[in-house]
Amino acid sequence: MAVPKSKITKSKRGMRRAHHALSSVSATECANCGELKLPHHVCSACGYYAGKEIVVTVDEVELEEDAA
Repeated sequence: MAVPKSKITKSKRGMRRAHHALSSVSATECANCGELKLPHHVCSACGYYAGKEIVVTVDEVELEEDAA
């Protein structure tokens, strides 16, 4: 059975855990609608990414099918 040879001090334990802290989420403003979104992600409010519409809503698809 694995047993530590000597006690790990509070200092050594703390140094090992120094990089375990959570970082805050950075949010950017969508250029199209102004809502907050994660950087390098599609906007969940309007569906735009880098100035282009990526996500098409179901209503828009139905309108295109009816027109055809």
